[in-house]
Parts: sequence; C-alpha cells; structure tokens
Amino acid sequence: MEETLKVANILSDPTRYYIYQYIARRHKDVSVSEVAELFDIHPNVARLHLSKLEDGHMLVSDTQKTGKGGRPRRFYRLSDEVVQLNFPNRDYQTLAKMAIETMMSLGDAGNEALFKTGEKYGRDLAYHYAAEIDAEPENLSFDHKLAILKEVSEKAGFSPEFYIPANQTDIQFKVFNCPFKEIAAEHQEAVCGTHHAFIRGMFNALFESVEMHAEDNMISGCPACVYRIQTTH
Repeated sequence: MEETLKVANILSDPTRYYIYQYIARRHKDVSVSEVAELFDIHPNVARLHLSKLEDGHMLVSDTQKTGKGGRPRRFYRLSDEVVQLNFPNRDYQTLAKMAIETMMSLGDAGNEALFKTGEKYGRDLAYHYAAEIDAEPENLSFDHKLAILKEVSEKAGFSPEFYIPANQTDIQFKVFNCPFKEIAAEHQEAVCGTHHAFIRGMFNALFESVEMHAEDNMISGCPACVYRIQTTH
C-alpha cells in the first residue's frame, strides 16, 4: 500500500506524469536537456521531475560520454520494475502465472491450447478494430491495416514500433514492452509462444498470408523483441 501511495503521489503532478509517458513511449534514453526543451521547463525543474521518477523506481539512470568532450551526461530510461496502481489491489500477475502453470501441467495439449487461445485473441481483436472501418478486412488499404495493427499492439501493451519498407511486404515489428515479462523469465517458452501466436493472429486477420520470423528477444537481453513478418495483401 505504501508503495502504491508513493507512486500515486509522484504521478499526481501533470508535468511529471507526461514526462513519464513520454519516456515510456520513447524506447531510448533521454537527457535532462531533451526533457527541458520538449516540455518548455528549466533544466533544474526537469532534473527534479526525473529524480522523483527515479526515486519511485519508475526510471533508472546512468552517465554516458557524448563523444563531444566535457563531462559525461546523465541519461534516463524506463525501469524494468512493474508499476501498478490498483484500488483495491488486484493481483492479475499471480492469476496469469497460475493459468500458465496449469496449462503447462497438461503437457503438449496444454501448450497447444494456450497458443491457440493467444492466436484467437490477436485475431479477434484485429477483427474488432477492422469492423469499425470495413466489415471485410480484404477491402482495407495497407495504411488502414497498419493503423489497426498499431491499435491492437498498443491495446495489448506491447509499446510497438513498425518499420515498413517500400514494397510493404516485409514488415519489421518491434515490441518494447512485454506485459508478462516477469512471468516470461520463469516460463519463457509458454509466454513467448503465446505472444508469438497473438501477433500471428492479428496479422492473419488482416493479410492473405503471413510468414513470421522472430529475430530478437528481450528476455535474452535484447532491448526489444523483433519480428520480421512477410505478408501478401
């Protein structure tokens, strides 16, 4: 309870809240001067906000040389610690862990059911957003499909980034936040497999054919999970 009150107090300042949101979506280290310029505040005020967020374990920082001489500068990035505000307390992480361990106890049949469920959720969520534009996904433009993928990925808490080449077929999809990262550390195959299935499901809902390749994984120490996805419209 004390930790929850501390987080609520830190984020009660609107400027500090928006700074935290910005860093959470930035996917890169930020400096005091960058935050000061972006939010039109004095560097000392920016430093105070960043320090408060670090005190609340929402950010971490270190000093880095900039290559331009002079003193090293301090950079801030999102902490790996989970920040939750629930009133009253809800422990969905334990529930998710129980569900995954239950499915895993069933062996191959449990894993298959888990992955099928993940794919269904990804597909159904993409269909839901697609229906708001056109009932038939094949009638959607590529830009509409990409907008839906971004919406679904944000809804799933992936903090996504897309790189789209000129041919619009070989999409690079980056996931900067794993909603179940703590559970994945113990049950990587089950959690990552479910996320792979979810992503495959949302792409399958919108494209005629999909071939997906996982290239990097944040559980292995990479900054993001990276997928290369080949599609045909």
